[in-house]
Amino acid sequence: MPPHPRTVPGLLAERAAREPERPLFECAGESWRVARAASLAAGQAGALAAAGIACGERVAIFSGNRPEFMRVFLGCAWLGAVAVPVNVACRGPQLQYYLANSGARLLCVERALLAELAQVDPAAVTLEAVWVMDAGAVSDAAPDVSCAGPHWAARTVAMPAPASPVAPAPLAPGDTVAILYTSGTTGPSKGVCCPHAQLIAWGEHTARLLGVTRDDVLCTTLPLFHVNALNGFFQALSSGARQVVEARFSVSAFWPTMARHGATVGYLLGAMVPMLLARGASADERGHRLRIALAPGVPPALHERFRERTGVVLLEGYGSTETNFVIAARPGEGAEGTMGVLQPGFSARVADAHDVELPAGEAGELLLRADAPFAFATGYWGMPQQTVEAWRNLWFHTGDRVVRDAEGRFRFVDRLKDAIRRRGENVSSYEVEQVLLSHPSIAAAAVFPVRSELAEDEVMVAIVPESGAVIDPVELVRFCETRLPHFAVPRYVDRVDELPRTENGKVRKVVLRERGVGAATWDREAAGVVVARRR
Repeated sequence: MPPHPRTVPGLLAERAAREPERPLFECAGESWRVARAASLAAGQAGALAAAGIACGERVAIFSGNRPEFMRVFLGCAWLGAVAVPVNVACRGPQLQYYLANSGARLLCVERALLAELAQVDPAAVTLEAVWVMDAGAVSDAAPDVSCAGPHWAARTVAMPAPASPVAPAPLAPGDTVAILYTSGTTGPSKGVCCPHAQLIAWGEHTARLLGVTRDDVLCTTLPLFHVNALNGFFQALSSGARQVVEARFSVSAFWPTMARHGATVGYLLGAMVPMLLARGASADERGHRLRIALAPGVPPALHERFRERTGVVLLEGYGSTETNFVIAARPGEGAEGTMGVLQPGFSARVADAHDVELPAGEAGELLLRADAPFAFATGYWGMPQQTVEAWRNLWFHTGDRVVRDAEGRFRFVDRLKDAIRRRGENVSSYEVEQVLLSHPSIAAAAVFPVRSELAEDEVMVAIVPESGAVIDPVELVRFCETRLPHFAVPRYVDRVDELPRTENGKVRKVVLRERGVGAATWDREAAGVVVARRR
């Protein structure tokens, strides 16, 4: 591809000039060719500008997978505004935190999620207007607006159609295009500042590792508010392929969906593969064109079993919202069963607590660096101290403990960070603990991961009740259900007299993790208590 400014508008304009009628994006029955995508970006930028949104200002997007999501995202990129995708599972305090921390002036929301605004304190956020993405005419939105509460109802309208197009903003590769929130560890979730060049590099590197060509159909069931599905759009844009976005993942519908779209490249997360394999073998597992799937975090023992049953090769690798696709285990290169080997364009170091590099075979923290400018995130929004700590000595500190062998293969050991990975979602133990501590019967709580029987983690909590209080685990789940994303509600609950602590009073979660699930532990799933997946 000829050189371009390494910005999203620059890449869109370059592709539209070369192949305007090339199919690019499909979602919910709507299809865009490249020229149409560029036109929609310019027109949506015009609508944002007409509403008073300026370059650098933040626009929150609270929506599932729908074409309007990408329309707003690309419109922000074209205008130079910053898109802030918000996980649709967010509720109450977490939603308010994202809106307040980002300083968003405008929220673009899916109609079904409008009621969640009723829990957001207007005085705590800078939000000035709310656009309902799928409202149709303003009159159609009116019956639903009241559910957001009187304050937000007065500021809510249907999202305007694309307006007169505006010229792309004069942007640089390092300008922020999106703030993507990732799990907090010892504090609230952090907003990762993703520059234009990082998203483009994500797409280019991932497309190369997957072997994407212009004839491929990339089909994802993962949410656009995470970097994985967004990455897929830039894989398609940079390579000439087409991305198809489905509403959500379904075990029973996965293979028919792949077949219906003629998908050749798919996207899975660690827990999805055991779910698909747990379903009885059927003919639809072979009635598709899928040849490879990006599938980080899949247990190594399942790779060959999945390939034998479905014919699909799984690509293992390592990346994070802050970094890129830096480590990969490409099929046939001898790194199977590991995270993989370092990819061209990046540097990696396994280091001790003082950032000194450790010899092969010794476990330490994984530190990463990119050769190309702005191929990594630039920091955490509004958190200079955390940014300096994470990027100290000009290396990004992942918080993951790994081992590199003599052949350069990396193996994951555990997390140094106090974070939990459940069903492809990052859970901040801090945020779960804050909700639990707001319960009147809880004196202290510690949230930590335990291994799941599928893959990744389950959320467990050790609780110290207030003196004389009796805690009903079912009532506790219902308490959390309205205040947390469904995937963050604890599965396991232990009642303890006290939490193990250091001399400085910090909870020793390593002791709790090692103790794990015991005979007295209450298990939500064993008790048959279901957490609603609210939208």
